[in-house]
Amino acid sequence: MLASVLKKVFGSKNERVLKSIQPLVAAINQLEPEIQKLDDASLVAKTVLFKERLAAGVPLDSLLPEAFAVCREAAWRVLGMRHFDVQLIGGIILHQGKIAEMKTGEGKTLAATLPVYLNALTGRGVHVVTVNDYLARRDAEWMGKLYRFLGLSVGSILHEMDDAARKEAYGSDITYGTNNEFGFDYLRDNMKFDLKDFCQREFHYAIVDEVDSILIDEARTPLIISGPAEMSTELYERADRIIPNFKVDEHYTLDEKARSVSLTEEGVALGEKLVGVDNLYDPRNIEWLH
Repeated sequence: MLASVLKKVFGSKNERVLKSIQPLVAAINQLEPEIQKLDDASLVAKTVLFKERLAAGVPLDSLLPEAFAVCREAAWRVLGMRHFDVQLIGGIILHQGKIAEMKTGEGKTLAATLPVYLNALTGRGVHVVTVNDYLARRDAEWMGKLYRFLGLSVGSILHEMDDAARKEAYGSDITYGTNNEFGFDYLRDNMKFDLKDFCQREFHYAIVDEVDSILIDEARTPLIISGPAEMSTELYERADRIIPNFKVDEHYTLDEKARSVSLTEEGVALGEKLVGVDNLYDPRNIEWLH
């Protein structure tokens, strides 16, 4: 009862969040007539100006109204599409790292261009995560016209690409790809021995399309990767011949619930004797211990 009364007086949390965003929307709309007067060259030059202001220490959030206004005008000139207030709100929410739920037809793809453009100004890279290769290719080509007009580079990660092409795509200001491609590239990079061979760079900002599908439904299927073993199989064969000498409870304890085995002091002594080492826990003998 009390909660219902408070909600009527103060509004729901969602309503309060949307109300707090209205001043930003008003500021963007107020800038529109001024931005519309710029010619193409002056509009594109805004990107360079924004980057210079960021380099001088100006906070990214302070650029939001003007950057959104510039992106909105560029979208109209390049794509023939103008961001409505609902899309401005969606863009602000996404920039704040929150989930924006928009109905079909409200223009999620166009709304995402606003925070993508703003965060790409840092030069640290923006990832746009899609559910399939078709959308990654389509959106990179479609919205890429807008970003390229504004002086930003665009790349896409597709299944058939080699490491060189992937590294080039990740070096772009904006990179489109599926969650699987981003995930497997991360795993592959972590199996490499030299940072120079890494495809991805340090992570900065990402927008996930259909977040419920990717982070809930798809997350139930783990990404698993493997590589060639450097260790000879001979070690396993020798260990297999030694194992029958160990007796449960005397040389080792078995925890079936945790699926783990622990050697007792007698087991450690027997292991060192059979393997022919002084200390089974020496780092040089860690493979035997495993």
